[in-house]
Amino acid sequence: MTELVQKEILLNGTQAVAYAAMYADVDVTAAYPIRPYTEVMDTISKLIADGQLDAEFIVAEGEHGQFEIVKHASLTGARTLVGTSGVGWLYGMEAIVVTATDRAPVVAVIGNRALDDPGAYGVEHNDALMVRDVGWLLVWVDTAQEAFDTALIAYRVGEDSRVLMPVGVSMDGGFLTHSEQIVRLPPRELVKDFLPAYNRGKYLVHPDNPISVAPQVNEDWVSEIRRQHDEGMERARTVISEAYESFKKVFGRYPGTTRDIKMFENPFVEPYMTDDAEVILVGMGTVSKPIKVAINKMREQGIKVGMLRIRWFRPFPTQEVMKYLSGAKVVCVVDRDYSLGSPFRGGVVYHEVRSSLYDLDERPKILSFIGGLGGREITVQDAEKVIKIGLEARDTPITRHTYWINVRGDPW
Repeated sequence: MTELVQKEILLNGTQAVAYAAMYADVDVTAAYPIRPYTEVMDTISKLIADGQLDAEFIVAEGEHGQFEIVKHASLTGARTLVGTSGVGWLYGMEAIVVTATDRAPVVAVIGNRALDDPGAYGVEHNDALMVRDVGWLLVWVDTAQEAFDTALIAYRVGEDSRVLMPVGVSMDGGFLTHSEQIVRLPPRELVKDFLPAYNRGKYLVHPDNPISVAPQVNEDWVSEIRRQHDEGMERARTVISEAYESFKKVFGRYPGTTRDIKMFENPFVEPYMTDDAEVILVGMGTVSKPIKVAINKMREQGIKVGMLRIRWFRPFPTQEVMKYLSGAKVVCVVDRDYSLGSPFRGGVVYHEVRSSLYDLDERPKILSFIGGLGGREITVQDAEKVIKIGLEARDTPITRHTYWINVRGDPW
């Protein structure tokens, strides 16, 4: 019987994506376990066993085969879900890259995890960021509700005929993959209103529709193919905006929330107290939680500080970054990643933000902060120290571009 009312259920971030896959009525999922993403597939297997989802569940021999399975299924018109973490993501890299270049709109949940060695199961963003330049759309969530909602949006965006690209839904390992929160599940028929059936049209791989996929073109057509891919990425900006507007209209709330609130008016970023802020912190994922607490404490002292949380990393929200950061005196970018050997030894997001602001006539000073690697917590006290360093840089020349947060032996 079709559900007629919404319900609330206790889920962690990975379980929320599994429920979104059920609501999206996925056809094929492939699994190979690696912490901390594994519970996505544990939950899906249970949903299938309980008769709540009719889908093919294929256990792969490894991450490479896992991604090959869903890529081919997607090209034949099946809605798919896959996932992995850390070095598992890298083990499947050949198939992952080809999934993008073959324009297969697979949705993958990435439980962000540190890259071995040394062995660590805690969060770093470098795993997902490995595909930042090859045609995957990348989005970071910071609550289980946002994970559920964003997974539905990922199907809507990736499968749009103007895009046809895979989407990686990233969540911080441990901090979100395993933490339980109340998630509001909408009526099933509303999801059908929001998410149309997957239709590849003339690009469907089928015996009755002979087409060539991934031909050997060498230098003859590679530039044109890459340019077409680039155009699809650019069109994704419009499609993402349309999807968020449609979500609000269908479900009566902004994605990631249980009500209609201003913080989610922009699908690409979440501004928090940025209007008059002299110092603005930038970050992705669950690092927003301690930063917001620190900001609230500083605001009580009359200090003008705010935050910009980046949701969609690809396509990068260049215009939004310029809009919300242009009035700041200092921008402090908090990266849960690293870019070894990069200019000023800064983090990945730092460089994207710095590049976005370069053409402004009056640019804020920009500082890089790298921390929380391998799952180490970024505390409220750490965030307060970042803010204080930003305040000091407001009126003095920059003598140090990059700080490592709370590292033993480094008096940061």
